[in-house]
Amino acid sequence: MGLAPYGEPRYADVIQGELLDLKDDGTFRMNMRYFNYLVGLSMTSNRFDRVFDGPPRQPGSPLTQREMDIAASIQSVTEEIVLRLARTIRHEYDVDNLCLAGGVALNCVANGRLLREGLYKDIWIQPAAGDAGGAIGAALTVWYEYLENPRDPNSRDSMSGAFLGPAYCNQRIKVWLDSSGAVYTELPDAVLLPKAAEILAAGSIVGWFQGRMEFGPRALGGRSILGDPRSKTMQKIMNLKIKYRESFRPFAPSVLHDRVGDYFEMEHISPYMLFVADVKQDRRIPIGEEGVKFFGIDKLNLPRSDIPAVTHVDFSARIQTVHRETNPRYYELLKQFEHRTGYAVLVNTSFNVRGEPIVCSPEDAYRCFMRTEMDYLILENCLLYKGDQAKFNDNDNWQAEYGLD
Repeated sequence: MGLAPYGEPRYADVIQGELLDLKDDGTFRMNMRYFNYLVGLSMTSNRFDRVFDGPPRQPGSPLTQREMDIAASIQSVTEEIVLRLARTIRHEYDVDNLCLAGGVALNCVANGRLLREGLYKDIWIQPAAGDAGGAIGAALTVWYEYLENPRDPNSRDSMSGAFLGPAYCNQRIKVWLDSSGAVYTELPDAVLLPKAAEILAAGSIVGWFQGRMEFGPRALGGRSILGDPRSKTMQKIMNLKIKYRESFRPFAPSVLHDRVGDYFEMEHISPYMLFVADVKQDRRIPIGEEGVKFFGIDKLNLPRSDIPAVTHVDFSARIQTVHRETNPRYYELLKQFEHRTGYAVLVNTSFNVRGEPIVCSPEDAYRCFMRTEMDYLILENCLLYKGDQAKFNDNDNWQAEYGLD
C-alpha cells in the first residue's frame, strides 16, 4: 500500500492474465504454478520470478522502480477484486451495510476506494482483521450459537476502541522507574497534557503509553509514537531514527473525529485506522514544474500539504478518528495540541521498531525509548526526557540487526 503510489501498474494485465483467473463477480482462481507455498518453503516459484523480470528483492537492498511497479500492480488488482466482490454482494443480497474481516480487510487503500464508490451506506471493518480476529469469532459463536443470547444490532462501536490489552497504574510504573534509576516527573493530567502538546508543537518526538493496550496491528493512542504533522522532516526522522525502516513508509494522522472533514475528503469515522482518504484540496501544496523532475522514491522530498508528515505522495492519508467516548485522554491531548497550534491532528505510529511487536509493558516502552532517538516518554502520568537519563545498558545486540553498530 505504501509503495504503490511511487510506481505504475504495468504488471496488472499480466497478473490478471497469468496469475489469476478473475471473474466479473469478483471470484477468482489462482494459477498455482506461480506459487510455491503449498509444496515448498517459499511463497513464489521461479515462474513467478520470470513474470516480474527477476528474483525477489533481497531484504535491505535498495528499492528500484521494479518494486514500485510491482506494488502498484498488485494494489490495483486487489482493489479491482474487492470492488467486484462488493458489487456482487450488494446486488445479490440488497443490503445497505457491509462488514469486512480477514487480512485483506487491512488494505485501507482498497477500503477507502470502496467507501468512495458509495455502494453501501456504512462499512465496518473488524480491527484485528487477520488471524487474531478468530478469537472474536470464537467468542461470538459461543455467545450467540451455544448460549443463544439475542442479537442487539446498534450504531455504536461495540468494540469500544478495541483497547483489550493490559494496563499499568502509575504506582506500578513509578516502582519500576525508581528501581531502574530512571529520571522522571509525575504530573497530573491538567499539567501533563498541555505540556505534552507544547513538547510536540516544538518538534519533539514523544513515546505515548497510557491505558489498555490496543487489540490488533494498529497503535490507536494506547501504545503510540507521536509527532507534529506540520513538520516537513518528521516522516523521514521517524522512519530512519525511530522505526529503523525504509524512508518511504507513510505515517497515519490521528484526528479529532468531529474535525476529520476539515482536513480530509472524508466524513466517515475511522477509529481503527482502516480507511485511506485524500487530503482536502485547499490544504494541498501544488506540485510545480520542479516537482515533475522527481521520480520514484525522490518524490518523498516534496511536501504536499500543510500537514506534510501525514500526507503521502499521492495526497492520501491513512486516517484514525479519535473519539472521546473510547479514548478520552488521547482525545484531550489532541484538543490541547489544537489549542496550541490550530491543528487537531497528530502523527501516530506504533510504539516499536521494525521487526519487533508493539510495546506492551512500561519496561518495553522504556527500552524502546532508550534504544531510539525519541525525545520524551510519557508513561501514564510520568514524563521522562531523554537528556536526563543515564546511559542505557542493553545486553541485546539490537544495533547490529539494524546496521547501526
